[in-house]
Amino acid sequence: MDIRKRLLIRNKTIATGLMIGAAILFVVARSQKGHGAWEWLAAFAEAAMVGALADWFAVVALFRHPLGVPIPHTAIIRNKKEVIAGNLAEFIRDKFLASDTLIARMREYNPAEHLAAYLMSKENAAGLAGGMSRLLADSLDFIDDERVQQLLRAALSNRIESFDLSSSAGAMLDTLRKDNRHQIVLDDLLNRFAAWLATPEAQARLATAIDNMCTKEYPILSVFIPNREQFSQGAGEKVASRVNAFIQEVNADPAHEVRVKFDTAVTNFIARLNSDPELRAKVEAIKLEVVHTQSIADYAQNIGNDLKSWLSDDLHQPESKVQEKISAAVAGLGTTLSHNRGLKESLNEHLEMLILNYGDTLRTAIAGHITGTVQQWDIDDYATEIELGIGSDLQFIRMNGTLVGGIIGLLLHAVSLLLA
Repeated sequence: MDIRKRLLIRNKTIATGLMIGAAILFVVARSQKGHGAWEWLAAFAEAAMVGALADWFAVVALFRHPLGVPIPHTAIIRNKKEVIAGNLAEFIRDKFLASDTLIARMREYNPAEHLAAYLMSKENAAGLAGGMSRLLADSLDFIDDERVQQLLRAALSNRIESFDLSSSAGAMLDTLRKDNRHQIVLDDLLNRFAAWLATPEAQARLATAIDNMCTKEYPILSVFIPNREQFSQGAGEKVASRVNAFIQEVNADPAHEVRVKFDTAVTNFIARLNSDPELRAKVEAIKLEVVHTQSIADYAQNIGNDLKSWLSDDLHQPESKVQEKISAAVAGLGTTLSHNRGLKESLNEHLEMLILNYGDTLRTAIAGHITGTVQQWDIDDYATEIELGIGSDLQFIRMNGTLVGGIIGLLLHAVSLLLA
């Protein structure tokens, strides 16, 4: 039996016993014709009995009709279930979950400081890492389901097919053009090309290319070139030097003709990506060809399967590398948060903003949940649960009413004797 029920039955028995005892004492005292001490006992017992009956009626009327008689304003908890549910929900909403109250408690608690201390603990970091690892492992098992993979492939394919690659590429390039950032890209390309030309490998290739050109284009003249290898090598170095000089000239002149032509080419290409049907159709065809090429799909799937297999194997190991990295990252986040006052203040401020922005919605939702839950309870179960919760304490009202009533009876009897 529930301990609450045993306690309720015990206290009910005691309170009822006191009431019955007061009634018996009253009968015995009255049977003695009210002489001497019996007169005082009769006054005590009469008032105690009245107090006990009054408090019994009051306590019983909260939960049910006394003696089954439907007296008005009895069985209050049963008849007022919806009102009580609404009032309880409003009380919790307005007193416990008010935005000002929550913010004051949060500032007192300093959640960022406590979070930092929690994350810095190795045990806590390891526990979080273990939970995240299990979640990741379960997610991998879920993704392995063929039905899920079909859905993911279909969703990904639909998103890619509906993706406007031409407009997106044009927007990206247009963003790159702002503040002449595309010229920075040109500078980087030219510098990389100049650095490559300065390497012995590049100059050797130039020398070979010049020698092959002379042999092919000027076969007779090439026969009369003395020391052709040295000639080709020198020519390659000169070509590399001239190209490098030209690159330096472009880099030094913001208004160089090459830059102007590059800017014009980029501008025209952006415009064509947005408005040229032929170019847009070509870009779309290339996109679809790449998406639907089976070899590329198989390659991507193999990479995904290899990654999933590696992750799955690692996550099921006692000393998982992934879990170790997650644990270190969690502890590192805690350390960073602990030593960075600005970050802690920012986190607390954002939590306050969350309360201000979503507190009313959350409070209303919780109040609605409380009201709906209580209203859905069975009336008998609802009344019984409340009685088990507070009924035992209410029996002390009956006990006290019996004793206090008796004392008041003695006082009234004393007053009546004085007045007589």
